[in-house]
Amino acid sequence: MQKDHYASGAPGTPRIRHRRRSNEIPFEISKSNGSHLLVNDHNKYKSMWIRAYSSLWMLGGFSFIIYLGHLYIWAMIVVIQLIMVMELFQLLRRTHEDRHLPGFRLLNWHFFFTAMLFVYGRILSQQLVNTVTSEKFLYRLVSGLIKYQMVICYFLYIAGFMWFILTLKKKMYKYQFGQYAWTHMILIVVFTQSAFTVANIFEGIFWFLLPASLIVINDIAAYVFGFFFGRTPLIKLSPKKTWEGFIGASIATMISAFVFANILGRFQWLTCPRKDLSTGWLHCDPGPQFKSEYYSLPGWISQWFPWKEISVLPVQWHALCLGLFASIIAPFGGFFASGFKRAFKIKDFGGSIPGHGGFTDRMDCQMVMAVFAYIYLQSFVVSQDYSVEMILDQISRSLSFEEQQALYIRLGQFFQEKHFRLS
Repeated sequence: MQKDHYASGAPGTPRIRHRRRSNEIPFEISKSNGSHLLVNDHNKYKSMWIRAYSSLWMLGGFSFIIYLGHLYIWAMIVVIQLIMVMELFQLLRRTHEDRHLPGFRLLNWHFFFTAMLFVYGRILSQQLVNTVTSEKFLYRLVSGLIKYQMVICYFLYIAGFMWFILTLKKKMYKYQFGQYAWTHMILIVVFTQSAFTVANIFEGIFWFLLPASLIVINDIAAYVFGFFFGRTPLIKLSPKKTWEGFIGASIATMISAFVFANILGRFQWLTCPRKDLSTGWLHCDPGPQFKSEYYSLPGWISQWFPWKEISVLPVQWHALCLGLFASIIAPFGGFFASGFKRAFKIKDFGGSIPGHGGFTDRMDCQMVMAVFAYIYLQSFVVSQDYSVEMILDQISRSLSFEEQQALYIRLGQFFQEKHFRLS
């Protein structure tokens, strides 16, 4: 009698066969991966060329979208969000259980689009208002939607909550509640980082492009240094990561941050904030962070090189802080993802990018970096004083059109009285 490896230990219980997914790794292989360094991998050149080819395609598409501007970058973020959510939803999904729960997947997407409406409605409300100010009807409609946006999102969520309760089935409670919790965790993780990413984009493409580029540079440099010099394992969660790759990537990222910030900071298309949802070309005062400061070089340097002074943008010093974070802290997002994949015994989150895995595999460090970039920008770069734009933003959000007219008249009277007193 042939031995069944899939039979459960308890007598009389039905045998259950689990079909392995394409991205799942056998236990024996995953167990032996702990000492498998990239420098000893016999197939490393093949995987390197596959990885390089797909990277060039991604770089070309990404550069084209950056050229198109803020609105198209936001659309790209939404598409990446959608793919990441699909990959993560698939992790804990079971075909047998889903067959007995018609409409349960639709409930997951209901929560997804509710979260999208809430997050982007809060972030892009002012840009939306500024886009429709010329049309009185649209202005009133959009202003009303923004005013009651939180109420709308709340009742959409409550509708999903009631939908979930009404679809609970006996003997499926554990699976359904597990999917409910998993859905909320995915939405929190994905929408938290994407919300900060979109906020950075509309503060200026520079604040999106530089942090994202530093993560890519760090990842490529770690791969190259580990490919040729890696000998010392860095962490057990990622067996192919080495100390040589980590240190070499950190140095390369810090240098790239300082140089790359100087290059990007000289283009107004990248530095100007976007105040509406249009796609027109931008012109603005670059601000003090993007105005050159000149530093004289020591005499012994001038003897060997033709330069007597160098031009440095103040934002380059901020770029060093971003580079330091991208080198030391952000890789832990990748380590977290590696541990997560080992817990589920899968190699990659998906297979949509040849040589890289899924989009979630590429976004693990970007999630950590996007949040830090936003916090750093708001804490150390953006002025915390009240500006005319901030006050106008509050007026347009909080006051109706009639109240704004009344405020205009009151301000006129105020300035007339002040002028009369001074004269």
